[in-house]
Amino acid sequence: MNLSNKISRLFGHFASYEFPSPLQNLINAVYVKIFHIELGEFAPASSYASLNALFTRALTSERTINPNPIVLVAPCDSLITQMGKSTQKNALQIKGMEYSVEELLGQKLDREFYYINFYLSPKDYHRYHAPCDMEIYEVRYFGGELLPVNLPSLQKNQSLFARNERVVVVGKTSTNKWLYFVAIGALNVGSIVMHFESRVESNAKSHDICYTYRTPITIKKGEELGMFKMGSTIVLFMEQMIPDVHINEKVKFAQDIGTHT
Repeated sequence: MNLSNKISRLFGHFASYEFPSPLQNLINAVYVKIFHIELGEFAPASSYASLNALFTRALTSERTINPNPIVLVAPCDSLITQMGKSTQKNALQIKGMEYSVEELLGQKLDREFYYINFYLSPKDYHRYHAPCDMEIYEVRYFGGELLPVNLPSLQKNQSLFARNERVVVVGKTSTNKWLYFVAIGALNVGSIVMHFESRVESNAKSHDICYTYRTPITIKKGEELGMFKMGSTIVLFMEQMIPDVHINEKVKFAQDIGTHT
């Protein structure tokens, strides 16, 4: 097991432990202060029985989802660190740093795809949602490292996305176009959860696994797909997309980010 994976497991044990209420309240308060977490849409820090519960906090009220079927919404609260059009072989993790799309997804693409990288920092809401109505045909788990995915690490580590542990959701849009929703693990993110597939348990397997569905799983736009146990990255690949966002723009889940056809 890589050192980064060991660190993530140890941190995971600490974060999931429920300390006595006075101590847990202090831990939660310190975390909120250090990372400048805004809890206006969430329960107060003292209501979480562990750090994991705080990390994976749910919204206390629903955000409004654009009903127009061609409008894409941001899948998570995040910073857009890179976006563009991939070649059949490569995409960018950040400016000047390419990686192999085939290594990331576990398959070759026969055409260019549009992509957006969404970085979730430790202070962000850690749940992620469907950017559009979609049908899921396959889920792929790839074991790997758990290197940090913050900007300094992206600038330093070659092919970071394709090296890190990840879960790839393979689906189609309502217009029958392919999309790939990739949840990438990172340091201290010892668990990537997919609500529709309980057999996926990241940082627990040493081998790659693929689950294929004879009957596709239908997911509505804005529906919660899963969550990270801390900050990490979502990479969205779409066969057709007209983005309406920019690199270094902060976005919120449910915010309009473009259209698809």
